[in-house]
Amino acid sequence: MLYVGENGLPQARLGVVVGKKFAARAAERNLVKRMVRELFRQRQDKLAGRDVLLRLQAKFPRAEFASRTAIRRVCLAELTGLFEVAVKPLAPRPAAPSGVSPAKSAEAAPTEVPPSGAPA
Repeated sequence: MLYVGENGLPQARLGVVVGKKFAARAAERNLVKRMVRELFRQRQDKLAGRDVLLRLQAKFPRAEFASRTAIRRVCLAELTGLFEVAVKPLAPRPAAPSGVSPAKSAEAAPTEVPPSGAPA
């Protein structure tokens, strides 16, 4: 799952959550985090002014792949697709309903990008 929101800063910020519940082995968790950080680094200029949070939401299906190379290939394809969505322009913030202070209306809910079925 990928969350994207404005941060009001000139640079982009990244957060990665890969829990043991979804990737039991440390090597798998570290693989996902390394790939996310590298893809973020490559697109950091396009993501300026945004907070990007990636959260693994499904079990890492290591048994489905014959080799570590196959896992990397699928993981890279999924993460690349998520980051391509993240660099698209953000939807405009909705107008504040009457009775809501301007400070509360400035907080936008992050944009969620659901995974396409492969591990993220």
